[in-house]
Amino acid sequence: MNWIEVTVCTVPEKLDSLCDSLENAGVSGLVINDEATVNDFLDKNKKYWDYVDDEVFETVRGVCSVQFYLEDSEDGKIELERIKAVVPGDYRTSIVKNEDWENNWRQYYKPMETGEKLVIVPEWEDVPASGRVPLKLDPGLIFGTGSHPTTKMCLEELEKIPAEKVLDLGCGSGILGIASVLLGAKKAVGCDIDEKAPRVVMENGALNDIFEDRLSVYSGDVLNDKWLAEKIAGKYDLVLANIVADVIIALAPNVPQWLDKNSVFICSGIIEGRQYEVQNALKKAGFEILKERHTDDWYCYVSKLMEE
Repeated sequence: MNWIEVTVCTVPEKLDSLCDSLENAGVSGLVINDEATVNDFLDKNKKYWDYVDDEVFETVRGVCSVQFYLEDSEDGKIELERIKAVVPGDYRTSIVKNEDWENNWRQYYKPMETGEKLVIVPEWEDVPASGRVPLKLDPGLIFGTGSHPTTKMCLEELEKIPAEKVLDLGCGSGILGIASVLLGAKKAVGCDIDEKAPRVVMENGALNDIFEDRLSVYSGDVLNDKWLAEKIAGKYDLVLANIVADVIIALAPNVPQWLDKNSVFICSGIIEGRQYEVQNALKKAGFEILKERHTDDWYCYVSKLMEE
């Protein structure tokens, strides 16, 4: 089945009333493309990122419209004319093929070698005969495909560290914890503020024949949820935090509770300009920085607790 992509152009001051009118006319699944809305969302959720690619802003710059989809059929065309009659406006349409809508994004994801040992393989691709350890992943679900510099640096560093028990703070897709198990860890524990994380991580784990006996994941705020703190309590050989600078700075004083004198802490997701703040936070929390890595505009630190 193909779809009619309907775009209704408007101006910011009329956006809310247009959405209300379309919903009252029985239209569901509205997609809002609005520069002000995107900027407001980013401003209110800064704790989740330090940097947003310029392409995000380019796609909405000067744009104010609402989109929805109808079946590309006679019934769909009749429905569109009904909606136009009820809600007048500047309507523009195009046809979207179902296979394009669902699958075209997949062409951008191919097996990707990382470090010396791993190859990240999208679940629909065949495992290449490279002799590397394959990590199968559905990259369309949640952050963490292995292609971002911060994730790549973490993967490259964790493969150098023997670890039986691993904690991933801000686990996203679960790629780091899953990688650690594939490379020999007996147990990986992850947590993320995104409530979808447990389902996504366990699904990605299952793609690699890793299940609850070797992989656990929880959703919550590690800084404030006491129940979560109890779930992940204990000592780990390796702790990972591929998040953003503000969260790493806030986490730093808490990380030592999960480490012993031989444990390693890897943190990344630190944008250029914030690295010195993170360095200071790590040192203040009792860490010795063993290694600093820098790729593009991103930093990664490998550290351990200073000996007393």
